Amino acid sequence: MALRLNDTAPDFTADTTEGEISFHDWIGDGWALLFSHPKDFTPVCTTELGAVAALAGDFAARNCKIIGISVDGVSDHVAWKADIASATGHEANYPLIGDPELNVVKLYDMLPADAGDTSQGRTAADNATARTVFIIGPDKKIKASLTYPMTTGRNFAEILRLLDSCQLTAAEQVATPANWQQGENVIIVPAVSNEAAAEKYPDGWESPLPYLRLVPQPGK
Repeated sequence: MALRLNDTAPDFTADTTEGEISFHDWIGDGWALLFSHPKDFTPVCTTELGAVAALAGDFAARNCKIIGISVDGVSDHVAWKADIASATGHEANYPLIGDPELNVVKLYDMLPADAGDTSQGRTAADNATARTVFIIGPDKKIKASLTYPMTTGRNFAEILRLLDSCQLTAAEQVATPANWQQGENVIIVPAVSNEAAAEKYPDGWESPLPYLRLVPQPGK
């Protein structure tokens, strides 16, 4: 069955470049970014792993751990990390999950159950659907997911923006409008009555439509 938003992220135990992990225990009480790759030593994914490494401090500031996964083994990941550093100038100092038996990618519905049980002989095109990013909250629920084609490098600045929105939503009863950036106005969610909103926002709100109530971002 396909994973949906607010489903519990499946737990698993796997080998990584930083040793064996139990995924839920590894997440702990913070947030996590799990991002997948069809195969090691592929050009677009190499640039992505470097881009995430460059943003590692930004994710850490948001209490969000980073973990990657490819359907190759850990020894291949270690060699790939050297290429990533050489090509991008950034060390991928976060764990990469080895999934040579395709267990995790099938568990996360990125490959079908009948895809077999080995990565051997499979090309990147065979694994093209292993291109999903999952944002997982401290409650181990999937807060967001995005799937990209192999030919389009992921925009991790946008994924940071998405994480900011998810975290703000978790802390406050607000939503974020199109193209929102940190510090801009946010939307009071419809579940909050005008009476309750007036208690929280005594200065009121802008209301270009009866169901669209805009207020400054809480805490800014």
